Amino acid sequence: MSHPAAEKTLVPIYDTMNRIPGGLMLVPLVLGSIVGTFAMPALEIGSFTTALFRDGALALIALLIFATGTHVTVRTSGPVLAHAATILVAKSLIPAALVVGLGLIVGIDGIAGVSILALLVAIDNSNGGLWLAFAGRYGDKRDRGAYMASAVNDGPFFTMLFLGASGLAAIPGLLLLGAVLPFLLGMLVGNLDPKWREIMRPTPSIVIPFFAFGLGTGIDLENVVRGGASGLVVGAIVAPVTGALVYLSYKLVLRRGIKSGLGFAAGTTAGNAIATPAIVAAADPRFAPYVETATAQVAASALITAILAPAIAAWVLKREGGLTVVDEDGVELVEDARA
Repeated sequence: MSHPAAEKTLVPIYDTMNRIPGGLMLVPLVLGSIVGTFAMPALEIGSFTTALFRDGALALIALLIFATGTHVTVRTSGPVLAHAATILVAKSLIPAALVVGLGLIVGIDGIAGVSILALLVAIDNSNGGLWLAFAGRYGDKRDRGAYMASAVNDGPFFTMLFLGASGLAAIPGLLLLGAVLPFLLGMLVGNLDPKWREIMRPTPSIVIPFFAFGLGTGIDLENVVRGGASGLVVGAIVAPVTGALVYLSYKLVLRRGIKSGLGFAAGTTAGNAIATPAIVAAADPRFAPYVETATAQVAASALITAILAPAIAAWVLKREGGLTVVDEDGVELVEDARA
């Protein structure tokens, strides 16, 4: 039986993106930030265009979270929870405690033009979408399920907790429930009917470029520029320092060996953290004078860490022999020789 000849690729868009560490998310993210900054009206024409390219990020991430949950069985839920807890401690709790300690020494004005508010907001959360994209390529179901750490540290809860302003604590709690519910539903469906695991298997490669573009439209490059050198410093601190803490936890606590480099992919600032300074100031007016500058610095950190974290993670994985594509059970599929 003859097969039709493979259709010639005019422009190798997909392969080119995959040659960049985390490129399946990073390239659309940067493109989205460019379009959102300079051509946002093009995304506001309504109907399906606006729904997909501007407003669709959360729905697509939710679908990816659900798909990830279908691959977590009752038998493997223990390791998943262990990974999520380890990342949460290394990426959020320890760095936040260190920043608060610095604040007790130098005051809330911070240091070198970076307020304690900006540093804490940038450092105590992580970009769950980027983690899912990177772990979905180089990690297994334990790593993908560890997205739950991003669900917990997302939003202003930890920032307000460590600053001592707990007036809005109930709201992040509700957001936390909403963030983890798709994952739990995915687990339920996947354990009741394993066929759903096969149905949802292609989900990451389908949705990641689209939700990355949507997230990018929320990063205003003008804010990144206003963050200037101080924003670059914040991002340059967050990516290697918090990433290194998760890397050491992967290596020493979780004993992940050559895959420990995945930990550096957690060294990010979430895009929605850009709104946290204003939320904190609403809870505690003492921080109001820092909101504008902190917002710009956090925006810069969100973009810089989205570039640095996967690049560092890929370099460490390659150096230690772990830059290989694996399935949800950790079985190697193909050597990523192009990276």
